[in-house]
Amino acid sequence: MGPGETEVSLTVNGQQRTLWIEPRTTLADALREHLHLTGTKVVCDRGSCSACTVWVDGTPVNSCMTLAVDVDGREVTTVEGLAKDGELHPVQEAFIEHDASMCGFCTPGMVMSCAGLLERNPNPSLDDVKLATSGNLCRCGTYPKVFDATLAAAKKMK
Repeated sequence: MGPGETEVSLTVNGQQRTLWIEPRTTLADALREHLHLTGTKVVCDRGSCSACTVWVDGTPVNSCMTLAVDVDGREVTTVEGLAKDGELHPVQEAFIEHDASMCGFCTPGMVMSCAGLLERNPNPSLDDVKLATSGNLCRCGTYPKVFDATLAAAKKMK
């Protein structure tokens, strides 16, 4: 049978949350199924597309490959948590302005990867943006628009 549910306490988008979940539950599933934060997408469920990217303590991670029990006591930021006081994050705004989302499956992960880059490097080069999104798979081919949007957001954030 295996172990039963275990308690996991974490801060999600600035709010303290406590969950009772099975140890095998991924962070992506905990966010989507237990906290009803569906902005994080599960596409490949094996860490190869990065659509599920969230931040754990400010670092982008693939939430489909991260067990929720491993983030006990840590801070998680999802795409829903980027907007503050009803205002979109500059990367979210730039994605809209540059039409950088097509079907939308990869968009939350792309936004989190790009916003994470700008948190670490406020003045990225095109190569920096390409490297930051190198794990993000977009089957629609919006990469040039994603790159332009991220560089525009960096300028706006200065």
